[in-house]
Amino acid sequence: MPTLRLALAQVNPTVGDLDGNARIVREWSRAAADAGAQLVAFPEMMLTGYPVEDLVFRDSFVVASRAALRGLAADLVADGLGELPVLVGYLDADGPPTMSADANPGRGPRNALAVLHAGRIAATYVKHHLPNYGVFDEGRYFVPGDTLTVVRIGGVDVALTICEDLWQAGGPFAAARRAGVGLVVTINGSPYELDKDDVRLPLVRRRAAEAGATVAYVNMVGGQDELVFDGDSMIVTADGTLLTRAPQFVPHLLVHDLELPGADAAAIRPDAPLRDEAARAEGSGAADDMTVSRVQLSDELAAPPAPRAVGGIAEAVSGEAEIWQALVLGLRDYVRKNGFGSVVLGLSGGIDSAVVATIAVDALGPERVVAVSLPSGHSSEHSRDDAADLAKRTGLDYRVQPIQPMVDTFLANLSLSGLAVENLQARVRGVILMGLSNQEGHLVLTTGNKSELAVGYSTLYGDSVGGFNPVKDVWKTLVWKLARWRNDDAVRHGTEPPIPENSIAKPPSAELRPGQLDTDSLPDYPVLDAILAGYVDGDMGRDDLVAAGHDAQLVDRVLRMVDLAEYKRRQSAPGTKISIKAFGRDRRLPITNRWRERGTDPVPADTGTGADQTNDARGAHAGL
Repeated sequence: MPTLRLALAQVNPTVGDLDGNARIVREWSRAAADAGAQLVAFPEMMLTGYPVEDLVFRDSFVVASRAALRGLAADLVADGLGELPVLVGYLDADGPPTMSADANPGRGPRNALAVLHAGRIAATYVKHHLPNYGVFDEGRYFVPGDTLTVVRIGGVDVALTICEDLWQAGGPFAAARRAGVGLVVTINGSPYELDKDDVRLPLVRRRAAEAGATVAYVNMVGGQDELVFDGDSMIVTADGTLLTRAPQFVPHLLVHDLELPGADAAAIRPDAPLRDEAARAEGSGAADDMTVSRVQLSDELAAPPAPRAVGGIAEAVSGEAEIWQALVLGLRDYVRKNGFGSVVLGLSGGIDSAVVATIAVDALGPERVVAVSLPSGHSSEHSRDDAADLAKRTGLDYRVQPIQPMVDTFLANLSLSGLAVENLQARVRGVILMGLSNQEGHLVLTTGNKSELAVGYSTLYGDSVGGFNPVKDVWKTLVWKLARWRNDDAVRHGTEPPIPENSIAKPPSAELRPGQLDTDSLPDYPVLDAILAGYVDGDMGRDDLVAAGHDAQLVDRVLRMVDLAEYKRRQSAPGTKISIKAFGRDRRLPITNRWRERGTDPVPADTGTGADQTNDARGAHAGL
C-alpha cells in the first residue's frame, strides 16, 4: 500500500482577516512541508474565518475571498511549496444570494474548499449538507453542492468534504464509498459545547464505515464572538481505529503516516452519477444523487522521509477542566481579535465575579485585568475582604471605589425607594465601570451567570453593563463547580488557589439592602437550575417539567420569570457558548409574546407585559 504523510493544521483564523489568515496558511504549510507532509489540510472557510454571517451578501467580500485564494496559490509557489497540495476552505459564489431578485436556482454563495497545487487552484469542492439549526444559518447563506471531488495524489484517491457533510448520513460519504476512495478529508468549523468531543469520535467512526475509508477530520481552534472552537482533530480508519488525535483548545499540527489502498485504475467515469442508498439506512428517508469529479495531481507518491510520523493521541480533557479551557480561550480571543489591551470588572467578593476575574487572569495575565471593588452602604465587610483577598492571590490590578456618596447625591435630587434604590446602586456601579473603560480603554466584563439571565435577576444598565460575559452560558451551580475545580487544580500544580473559600461557601447575595439573600427572590439554585435546564436547554413544556418531579407552582413561577425576562436577555452582552442551547444565537424567542405554558398566569390583554417586567426586574445581583 502507498504511504501518505498527512498534516492536519488545527489553527486559529480570524473572520475577515484574509491577509492574516493567508499568512497562517503559508506558515503552517511550511511547517507541514518541513515535517515531510505530502498533503496538508486547513479548516472550513480558513481564508475568511468562520462563520462570516452576512458578509456573505457583500460582493466585495466574495471577490476579496476569491482573489486571496489565487494570491495564496501563487505565494505558496514563491515559498517553495508549490508541489505540496494544500486544502483550504474559502468563500466562493457562482451567482447572487438566493434572496436577490437576480438569483438563479441552484446558484449563489458557496461554502467551498480548494486544492492549491503548483500555483493554481487544482480542484474545488462545495459543501453538500448545509446545517440550519442551533447556531448555524447556512440555509440562509449558501447554496449546496452536488458533486463529490476526488483528487488522486500519487495513486491514492482522496475525497473532499466539509463539516456538516460528516454529521448527516448519505451524500458525500456514501458517494465516496461508491467511488472507492482510500481517504476522506473533512475540513471543519465545529463549535465547542460540553462533551462534544465524546460525540465526534463515534460520528467519525460511523462515516468512516459508511465510506469504507480512512477519515481525516481537521477542526479550527479559537474564539469567534460567542462561539469557541476546540480543535480535536483526528484520523480514524474504516474499521473504527483511532490513529491519532490532537489536543483541544490549542493550535496544533497533527502529522501522521497513513497506509492507504491504491486507487482503482478502472475507476468509474468522472461524470457518472452515484445513487446513494446509505441515507435511507440511517433514517434520513431520502437518497442523494451526486456526481463524482476526479482530478489527478501526481502520478507517484514517494515514500515519506524517515522516521515514521506518528501523531499520537492527546490526553482528553473533560468536565470542569474542559469548560474552563473553553471559557479562557473564548475570552482571550474576544479580547485579542477585537483589539482590547485589558479588561475591567466589578469585584464584589461573591462567587460570580471571583470566577470571572480568575478566568480573565488565566486568559490575559494579571497585569491586563483591572478589578474594582464598588462597595455601597450595604456591602458587608467580609465581601470587601474576599475581593481584596482574591486580588492578592491573583496579582491583578485592584482598586476600591465606594459608591455610597454618588448614590446619596442621586437620592438627594431624585425621590426613589425600594427596588428603584437597589437598582440605582447597580447602575452607579455600571457608570463607574464604563467611565473607566472610556478613560483607560478597558473592555468591561459583566458577570451574570445563565441562571440569573434566565430569570431576569439583573439590572439593565447596571450589573448587566459590559462588552463581554465569560459566564453567560454557565448555570449558577456550575459556577460553584468551576470555582472548586480551579482551586483544586491550583493545588495539584503546587500554586495558591485563586478563589477565597469564603467566596465559594457563603450564601449568594446582591447586598443591595440589609440582610439580602438571593433566596429571598429565587428558589435554591440546585432546584432552580434543574427547572431552567429542562425549560431552556431541553425545550421541555410545563407539563413535562411537572411530570419530571418538579413542584407545579414553582414551575409556573420560574417559567413566568423566564418568559418575562426576554427583553433583558436581548440587550445582554455576548458570552462564550458552552451548552447545547445558549441564550442569543441558539435560543431565539420574540420579546412581544403572549404564549404561556399551560398553568402559568396569562398576560392580561389590556395591559401587556410592561408592569410585569417592572415588578420582575429584581435587584441587581452583583458581580459588581
